Amino acid sequence: MYLKKISLFNYKNFSEANFDFDNKINCFVGKNGIGKTNVLDAIYHLSYGKSYFNPLAVQNIKHGEEFFVIDAEFEKNERNEQILCSLKKGQKKILKRNGKAYDKFSDHIGFIPLVIISPADRDLIVEGSETRRKFMDSVISQLDSYYLQQLIQYQKVMSQRNALLKYFALNHVFDTDTLSIYNEQLTSFGDYIFEKRKEFIDQFIPIFNTHHQAITGSQETVQLVYESHLFEKDLLTLLQENINKDRALHYTSVGIHKDDLAFEIDQHPIKKFGSQGQQKSFLIALKLAQFEFLKKQSGVKPILLFDDIFDKLDESRVAKIIEMVNSDTFGQLFISDTHPERTEAIVKSTHQTYKIFNL
Repeated sequence: MYLKKISLFNYKNFSEANFDFDNKINCFVGKNGIGKTNVLDAIYHLSYGKSYFNPLAVQNIKHGEEFFVIDAEFEKNERNEQILCSLKKGQKKILKRNGKAYDKFSDHIGFIPLVIISPADRDLIVEGSETRRKFMDSVISQLDSYYLQQLIQYQKVMSQRNALLKYFALNHVFDTDTLSIYNEQLTSFGDYIFEKRKEFIDQFIPIFNTHHQAITGSQETVQLVYESHLFEKDLLTLLQENINKDRALHYTSVGIHKDDLAFEIDQHPIKKFGSQGQQKSFLIALKLAQFEFLKKQSGVKPILLFDDIFDKLDESRVAKIIEMVNSDTFGQLFISDTHPERTEAIVKSTHQTYKIFNL
């Protein structure tokens, strides 16, 4: 699978831009602020139906314009697939495959497997548990549409339960029977999600460890630890035991929406005890493991986006990535970099076909 060409209209800083791609390596080079990352984000948009860098969809429209369009042609399983994403101010975003709009964006997730490695990944370390849950969920959802549907249903029921708790508080009433219906629904969805997350982490950790050891020369001991209330008790029991707390807080305080994925070095949080270099190695290993996991499970090499990472890597890490490119580990690559000479030297050393776009 690979991306053949893309057209951007009023997307971020681009009024109109068209690119025809090599099926192996494509590089966007130029000064900061010229739009290199924006092209990568447009490609990401076509896979996930949203921006990697800006969750407010309307802010991806070029300043002063009313809409954006991203139109692209992929080749997958020897078939051409046209994917189009568009947004007009005041309207819902539209995502189409071969001219037909999706009713639900979730139906598209996983069709274009894709992994991005970016300086923005540091949010996985420094931000709260929601960011790391989203990482887990995005990997699992690319392979399991039923999991994604269960997750959507869980969040919907939890919102309804929270609204009920607020209603009880405002009206000084309480109805155990109505609440128990939501508890049972949450338990049904939550138990499935918990089991799938456990299964994913069990498979993912060995892949992550292999990549981390390769990048660091096995010099550091790191851990990925899945943390969940559900390791202690089943969700229905937890919801029943915490009802007084939930009534006081007006929201659901226990469940899989509180899960976390702890990042540790020598059994301490890498956020506090890891150097910048150690954190960088951890994140690159995490994303390369995501790539390999998706490839193994789907049988398709995901598209890989390298956003400005050569600026952040030492020579040994760059050499490791080049080795993986040459061993045909990766499929199609997209790279952004501020140094044209460095980029050309790196891609030439891979002995693969490539295109360089000077922006």
